[in-house]
Amino acid sequence: MSNQTEYLTPEGYKELDNRLKHLREVRRSEVADRLRMAMEEGGDLSENAEYEDAKNEQAFVEGEILRLEGILSSAEIIEHASGKKDVVAVGARVTVQEKGTSDKEIYYLVGSAEADPSEGKISVESPLGKALIGAKVGDHVKVNAPAGEIVFAIKAIH
Repeated sequence: MSNQTEYLTPEGYKELDNRLKHLREVRRSEVADRLRMAMEEGGDLSENAEYEDAKNEQAFVEGEILRLEGILSSAEIIEHASGKKDVVAVGARVTVQEKGTSDKEIYYLVGSAEADPSEGKISVESPLGKALIGAKVGDHVKVNAPAGEIVFAIKAIH
């Protein structure tokens, strides 16, 4: 596990914590029951598809538990600060406008664990997130994308 800080909103922390509790308290025992039942069926376990499937699911559940424990143990909660925002930082909502367009977009800079571009939540580790950190209203930031370089103007920091 990495000791890298994971930035999470309070809502994101709660969501991951609830998922971890569900995996520990519900899924773990469900998978254990599946394994026990498959073993009780007897026969050659190497030819028992249900046993193999349950073992694979158990490995996934245990891996996900470890992943979530790692994220939550290194989490830094992003507080919704009030007042004037001069510089883009983790937890900021930023209104940007792509050069050559009239459309404005609002992005919420979060940690990679809860990034969801479809909801406007972008990781501070993404190319756009990295470009926005430290920028001010009126600045232009350049992002290298697969389609080429894109320039965004910072219109507001919320």
